Amino acid sequence: MVVTFGEIMLRLKSPGQERLFQTPLLEATFGGSEANVAVALARLGMLARFVTLLPDNQIGRECQRVLRAHGVDVSFIGFKKGGRLGIYFYENGANQRASNVIYDRAHSAISEIEPGDIDWEMVFRGAEWFHVSGITPALSAKAADACRYSMLKAREAGLKVSFDLNFRAKLWKYGADARSVMCDLARNADILIGNEEDYQKSLGIEGPSGASRGEIDTNGYEAMCKRALDAFPGASMAAVTLRQSFSADSNDWSAMLVTRGQSFVSRTYRMNDIVDRVGAGDSFAAGLIYGVLSYGDLQKALEYAVALSCLKHTIPGDFAIIEHEEVIKLLEGDATGRVQR
Repeated sequence: MVVTFGEIMLRLKSPGQERLFQTPLLEATFGGSEANVAVALARLGMLARFVTLLPDNQIGRECQRVLRAHGVDVSFIGFKKGGRLGIYFYENGANQRASNVIYDRAHSAISEIEPGDIDWEMVFRGAEWFHVSGITPALSAKAADACRYSMLKAREAGLKVSFDLNFRAKLWKYGADARSVMCDLARNADILIGNEEDYQKSLGIEGPSGASRGEIDTNGYEAMCKRALDAFPGASMAAVTLRQSFSADSNDWSAMLVTRGQSFVSRTYRMNDIVDRVGAGDSFAAGLIYGVLSYGDLQKALEYAVALSCLKHTIPGDFAIIEHEEVIKLLEGDATGRVQR
């Protein structure tokens, strides 16, 4: 079983590629990094448990029902009276117009979490993997403390811990030094995951030259991952997603995985007419977790993660509503998109 912990939000998106409030409609769904990972894993047939705090109201209960419908174990979701569900507004970009996210997450239920709100010994019973991201500790000092405590408890219980370095500059508002908090958490991780900006801004690890221009220098990315492993000796692997962006809806997508003795690079997928790139990194993390647990081959695990996250770009919403057989079909070379009859 894989356990994930973090915030899930109400996602309010303008229809298609409209600007926010261009028309008086917003599409309401749910999403959040760690919940996205749990949903993706459950859809692939793996036991996945999501832990969070939700407001004790109709919105919180509906969120729990949606997660349960995707096959996620929600038995350790807590409810907080007087809390609220965080919200993010999303505007999907097109061509040279970038996508945009606006957060409304202050005082969400999980940002006010207390140490006794979650029984981690019970949560981790029967589990083998724990996943968290850098988004949750950016919410509040209490949420950062909860992440640290949960990671320590997971390692004490013998779980493998993956840490997605997701850096969200718009969230670090409560006075903490983002880099010191993130470095402290990264010391408790077995696997580090992120893009080059996450490694640089979350951990202060020098990245490859040309990354800001969308250029892919695999030697530079490999060196960055090795620097991360040197800086955090408790980690055994560092994974980085490689996105070459030609426009908002045309990207090349691949990834690299570096261990203390080997480096692996995936195949590259050309993605045109991207439907929704939100949650792509989360689906990569889910695919990597699935691959490492299912295969004894890290190259195969990496290819699985990249294929799953490539397919996520075709799905509206945060969740990767993708079946294992679809990933295998893409891995076997069927990328034509022809109607399946």
